[in-house]
Amino acid sequence: MRPGRHGIAVTLKLATSLDGRIATATGESKWITGEPARLEGHRLRAAHDAILVGVETVLADDPELTARLPGRPVDQPLRVVLDSRLRTPPTARVAEGGDTLILTAARPTTVGTATVEVVEVDDGRPSISACLTVLRRRGVSSVLIEGGGEVAASFLRAGLVDRLEWFRAPILLGSEGRPCVAALALAALADAPKFRRLAVEPCGDDLWERYEKVS
Repeated sequence: MRPGRHGIAVTLKLATSLDGRIATATGESKWITGEPARLEGHRLRAAHDAILVGVETVLADDPELTARLPGRPVDQPLRVVLDSRLRTPPTARVAEGGDTLILTAARPTTVGTATVEVVEVDDGRPSISACLTVLRRRGVSSVLIEGGGEVAASFLRAGLVDRLEWFRAPILLGSEGRPCVAALALAALADAPKFRRLAVEPCGDDLWERYEKVS
């Protein structure tokens, strides 16, 4: 993976319904995609230096954010949480054990065993550019974004997503489902982020699509 604008290769991983939803209106999301897609997701985690999510994903799903591959040990990536108001519970799985970095705009405090660092704010949230600068200082050269829709939209609006890894399940959740990408505030079609498809292949019952950013 070639480094992006900030010296870090940024991959956005999406696991959605056919109509691009990551959960039902009530927030149910386990599991939209099947076991083969989830295994590929763990391989993607293992191939990146860091995994990044927003605090809403932590609060909704309490993910562990580790790479788990059958039959072999894995060097675990840095776990990164964007949490502007520092709402990550000390009991969250991501805040226990391993190497976790919480980037916030709030006054730093102890959150489990996680490291908390204050970064500059952009529109009420940690600045994406500032977050990548922090990660680069920690030696991160590749990051996998796993959720949620607001975080995905923030990186896309900033033009910082280099690759898409998109797993689509053969189900439909409708407009009331939660979108994989929040508002991009596009004024014109020409402003839309553009990607080139690299590959499409079956992954169990799901479809795995891979894209790279059009320069």
